[in-house]
Amino acid sequence: MLSLNPEGNKNQLQPLVSVIIPAQNEKRTIARVIAQAKKVHPRTEVIVVANGSTDGTARMARRNGAKVIEFEQPLGHDVGRAIGATAAGGQILLFIDGDFVIPAAKLKPYVKAVEQGYDIVLNRHVNAVRKKRVHPILVAKKALNILIAKPELGTASMTAIPHAISRKAFEQIGPHNLAVPPKAQAVAASRNLRFKLGPFVNINARNARRSVVARNKVKQLVLGDHIEAIHWWIRQFGHPRLGYSDLGRLRERA
Repeated sequence: MLSLNPEGNKNQLQPLVSVIIPAQNEKRTIARVIAQAKKVHPRTEVIVVANGSTDGTARMARRNGAKVIEFEQPLGHDVGRAIGATAAGGQILLFIDGDFVIPAAKLKPYVKAVEQGYDIVLNRHVNAVRKKRVHPILVAKKALNILIAKPELGTASMTAIPHAISRKAFEQIGPHNLAVPPKAQAVAASRNLRFKLGPFVNINARNARRSVVARNKVKQLVLGDHIEAIHWWIRQFGHPRLGYSDLGRLRERA
């Protein structure tokens, strides 16, 4: 039986899908992003977490039918996602960004996969390390997936959009961990949540627009997040080698 909107509007059903969009000064694109987000499912709510915006992003988002959570100061994308997820009413949480328009047709498979019983659906980046020069972030992503016993994920990560999670996943990961995506991924693996790779959505065009300084700042942030995730995993499982053999090494003789 379908549940009713908690505000008491008997003509409006509770959303099945919540599309969460952190946005900072994205007035130029936010209307088109929202338009595509609304099309992913007939029962969809769109939540824009407008943070640190001075260009009217929040006003534009409201005008286009989104629920808006507004902060004067910048929060960072990951914190914005965690806040949006906490306010979401849907059983499926889909995360995208405000500066990059992704057609609804490319987002629907993420929603469908969660409907089919998967808990974490990630943008497919399995073969991204088959290059002569590999970006350190890709190395970190692949290393974490191997560590958490998910090598089939390759370099796919909750750091990248789009990705979708189930309500069950959100409740088990928690908003605090969701604010650090690699750690959220490690927590999800430790809870035996079901992962799936969604279709590949090329977000490199968006990254190319960032300055060198901005890209370096993002690199430091993401690498630090992966170190935090690895540290958490090691502490959870109680051994620095996580059960991997030391063979015949006699450390005490060194």
